Amino acid sequence: MADTTTTTYALVKPEIGASEDSWGQKINDNLDDIDDLLDGTDAVTGIDIDSGTIDNAVIGGATPAAGTFTTANATTLQIGGVSITSTAAELNHCDGVTSNIQTQFDALSTLDQIKNALNPVGSIFTTVTNYADSAAVVAAMGGTTWVRFGAGRALVGYDASDTDFDAAEETGGTKDAIIPTHNHAAGTLETNSQGAHQHTSVSGRGASTAGSSTGFFAGLQGGFSGSFNATTNSAGSHVHSISGSTANEGESATGKNLQPYITVFMWKRTA
Repeated sequence: MADTTTTTYALVKPEIGASEDSWGQKINDNLDDIDDLLDGTDAVTGIDIDSGTIDNAVIGGATPAAGTFTTANATTLQIGGVSITSTAAELNHCDGVTSNIQTQFDALSTLDQIKNALNPVGSIFTTVTNYADSAAVVAAMGGTTWVRFGAGRALVGYDASDTDFDAAEETGGTKDAIIPTHNHAAGTLETNSQGAHQHTSVSGRGASTAGSSTGFFAGLQGGFSGSFNATTNSAGSHVHSISGSTANEGESATGKNLQPYITVFMWKRTA
């Protein structure tokens, strides 16, 4: 009868009554194989432990008893025959959880309610972070939908008494010049009435007797002399009118009406 081997690990079983010279070698080989199995060199398979203890924890029976392990390593874990596919990093997210997981989820729901209370639909969110899109704002702030808001405009408070500011999201204003190019018409301009005057002239000879004048005649004979004054009528009163317009003044000055400002990103929650 020839030597045989064990079913699982193929340990040699020497033939009874034979192999007398090789028994020692075969036993030594088997011991080396067992050593490799125990130290992890070779994989241990097919072991069913249903009694005894591991690290002082009782095992065995149809229902294994609780066990305490310092370290457990496994490539694949199963619970109720279902493989656990979470990575170690994902499982570590549960580190520090001290109550029922559903309770933790309920707390998260409460946090969402707080976020909704702080940022309801219609609220404005200002930030210096340039979020790529609505989804990025949702991830940071909660909510459902956010849209970019107020590009290139400053915010102003509601004023029911001013038609420029008596409704939400009214727009207006310009950043152009505060002194636009303009001119002024001269209108009707007049000087005061001035220049009325007279001219006096001396002309001819006059005849006289005994110190009294009897008349004035031109071309009298010599020895008789005299003079008389002639005055022109008053004339020459006039006015001067001025017409035309002034030249253009001021400048276009685009951008000179800007208030001191600092740029931020604004988002409005719409849903």
